[in-house]
Amino acid sequence: MLTKGPAKKLTIYIDETDKFGHKPLYEVLVDIFHKRNIIGVSVFRGIEGFGSSGVIHTAKMLELSQSLPLKIEVIDTEEKITLSLPDVYQVIGNGLIEISDTNVLKCASIESEKQIEGVSHIKLQGKAKMLKIIVSEDDTWEGQPLYEAIVNRLIMMDIAGSTVYKALAGYGPHHRYHKKHFLTPAGELPIMIFVVDTEDKINQVIPVLDTMVNEGIVVLSDVDVIKYTHRDV
Repeated sequence: MLTKGPAKKLTIYIDETDKFGHKPLYEVLVDIFHKRNIIGVSVFRGIEGFGSSGVIHTAKMLELSQSLPLKIEVIDTEEKITLSLPDVYQVIGNGLIEISDTNVLKCASIESEKQIEGVSHIKLQGKAKMLKIIVSEDDTWEGQPLYEAIVNRLIMMDIAGSTVYKALAGYGPHHRYHKKHFLTPAGELPIMIFVVDTEDKINQVIPVLDTMVNEGIVVLSDVDVIKYTHRDV
């Protein structure tokens, strides 16, 4: 079980049309991490992007919607990440692989675990903290989806902003592989909530997440905010 403290994050960017043999490459990679007993992996599908060809692909254009980028994100100990790299290199032809340091704040399961008023937000700039919360789309909190409850709480706490990503495939601590199929109902795929704000603001969020997230993972990283803009509402 991944414990609180320093860890490594492995991020792989590929195209959803990439294959290894006759199998989608992202499924091959998930299998690799599963066999290596990695604590969990999530596959996120982009809605727009371009690569070395310079051609823009977007989910808005049906004829190009099958050639969008995928981001595969894995968080575990440095030892486990390092041991999985030879297998990863063997199956990836084109793509981008990056490894970065991260800090696990909470990695909880049902078996192991069980309102702060906001103030006017100041423009975010310079040194900041990036918080990633990964839960299941089936998780709930007081009758509503957990990810929605978390976002609502972040709004109440005057956090600068958050983005919710729904995974295409993945598995968690129970090692049950879940995959999104066309026209299938919601299941147990991972949901990632991405948050960036000042250290003081993020530190206020952490105790709230400790109460709300009974099964999932919460990680914290240092970031530099280059530009922060928003629409006037």
